[in-house]
Amino acid sequence: MTTVVFPWPLKDLSPNARVHYMTLHRAKKQYRTACWYAARKAGMSAATLMGSDQAAVHLTFYPPDRRIRDQDNLIASMKAGLDGLADALKVDDSNFRVTFDISDDIGGMVKVSVTPLREAA
Repeated sequence: MTTVVFPWPLKDLSPNARVHYMTLHRAKKQYRTACWYAARKAGMSAATLMGSDQAAVHLTFYPPDRRIRDQDNLIASMKAGLDGLADALKVDDSNFRVTFDISDDIGGMVKVSVTPLREAA
């Protein structure tokens, strides 16, 4: 299992944010690049999956404050981040099996753990 810390998703990435499509495009590009860079800096590459084309990805959200957040919006906000992770691992993100937790601790980050899934023979 390999772990990396991603920054908290930008507020413009929330499905509830009603932003101009170009503002959304810039936010997606910025967050995808930031997550790709964090994954590469943590040493993630195609070798991380040890030859498997599928991965179990566990997200642990550490909100920046104590406000209550919708779970489905947290996952949707991570779409660009998961795309950046897929870019770093050189796999299609449709092969991710994503699970998540929301921590009671404050931190303003998302810890991402990646474990290769072995295919049954």
